[in-house]
Amino acid sequence: MFDWIQKLADWVTFDTLRLVKGQHLAEALNFFIYDSIKILLLLFVIIFFMGIINSYFPVEKVRNFLSRNKLFGFEYLMASLFGVVTPFCSCSSVPLFIGFVRGGIPLGVTFAFLVTSPLVNEVAIGLFVGLFGIKITAIYVVSGVFLGLISGLILSRFRLERFLTPWVKDVLDNAKRDEEVFVAEKTPFGKRLPVILKEAFNIIKGVVVYVLVGIAIGGLMHGYIPQGFFEQYMSKSNIFAVPLATIFAVPMYSNASGILPVMQVLVSKGIPIGTAIAFMMGVVGLSFPEAMLLKKVMTFKLIGIFFGVVTICIIISGYVFNLVL
Repeated sequence: MFDWIQKLADWVTFDTLRLVKGQHLAEALNFFIYDSIKILLLLFVIIFFMGIINSYFPVEKVRNFLSRNKLFGFEYLMASLFGVVTPFCSCSSVPLFIGFVRGGIPLGVTFAFLVTSPLVNEVAIGLFVGLFGIKITAIYVVSGVFLGLISGLILSRFRLERFLTPWVKDVLDNAKRDEEVFVAEKTPFGKRLPVILKEAFNIIKGVVVYVLVGIAIGGLMHGYIPQGFFEQYMSKSNIFAVPLATIFAVPMYSNASGILPVMQVLVSKGIPIGTAIAFMMGVVGLSFPEAMLLKKVMTFKLIGIFFGVVTICIIISGYVFNLVL
């Protein structure tokens, strides 16, 4: 889907700037160009699409339906399963997260998606089967969905909406005003589009700095941090290997497909499978760039709560994997 963006990034980095493939600066810049274009495009398309939906299904109606109807946690499971079929890394999942919040989806349900989306996707599943077999893949997929489900349920108990930033509240208020006008005046679709388009561009302008800074941090980490640096701390004899692996993974920004070969190397060197999976989950589910992107929509307190709950769930999963496998 994004092959043309990768070709553009390669052309700028290697053909135009004449940087040598494999060098730290070249890899960091290539990563920055690719992810910047991809995430900004995703953000615009998703927000524009959610704007169209919201113009016909107002935010308040969606929120009221989800709050009044007892779905017995099924909405969290559906959000987690939706995360499985979206092939995004943690930063690419943030635009859809913003779209969900704008669409009136409760934060707990939205978090269930945000956790699962980078952890489990069809590309990662295919690689997982080839590298580790069906049994471990099945356990990994179920645990990824369960991790999103449990994290969403836990976070929903904290009533976290009050920790959204004023910018998000302004976006929601603007969306509500536009929807009320559309409904009251029965505005035809053709006349709604310019308003929705303008709102999408306004949201992009509001987050573009955070997106670029976050991806720049990710690019530096991607290009300069050696992947084998932390292996000495993740040995079988270290009882704290799982939490250390999860914490050490945070600077190693990558997607599930990119980190799987590293995980295979760790396992081949004797690192327990549960510790390696915890490392992988930390890499794709928790990252400094993701926190930077989320800062536009969440206060530091909310980011801390979100990362804390996910970290604890990943650590528990790692220990369970080491006991079972």
